[in-house]
Amino acid sequence: MQNWTDLYKELSQKITEGIEAVEWVDLWHNQVNFLEDEHPFPTPAVFLNFRTLNLQDVGERVQQVNLQVDCYLFYETFADTYDGSSNQESALEFLQLLNDLYALLHASEGENYSNMRRLAFNPVDTGNAGNLYQLSFECLLVDYAAMKTYVDGTLEDVDVEPGGIPDIEPIADNGYIIPG
Repeated sequence: MQNWTDLYKELSQKITEGIEAVEWVDLWHNQVNFLEDEHPFPTPAVFLNFRTLNLQDVGERVQQVNLQVDCYLFYETFADTYDGSSNQESALEFLQLLNDLYALLHASEGENYSNMRRLAFNPVDTGNAGNLYQLSFECLLVDYAAMKTYVDGTLEDVDVEPGGIPDIEPIADNGYIIPG
């Protein structure tokens, strides 16, 4: 992984392409509790949140990250799930989306992460007419974002002449050569 943008874009694309019914993918910032104040979004919507569980240095400015990915699935509905309700089928579509999201991400890998596995599954109270569940996953990644970046280049105006090692006599008794 080079940066968090790459990870977000990869997971967002995986969800958008993998679950046709999802109409919106975004970063989580508690949008569903402020629907009147937020930029409107269509539902069903998935919001992604990232948090580190464990960090381990593996090189200069490189870390292995044990990452928690929280997926908030929001489905705005007034439908009832009770047996015999007139709109039970559409209400149960939400549960199918939860299954689809789990099946898509659990045991998956990508260019920016590996070893994705589900950790938790929880309802979240919104206080409004929407269903919101949080699916938490854990994955591994290597974060190179702080590593120095080098750019390939060419040397100009450098002449290299083949030849041998110059004859220089050791100056000190210990055998070291000190070039003049």
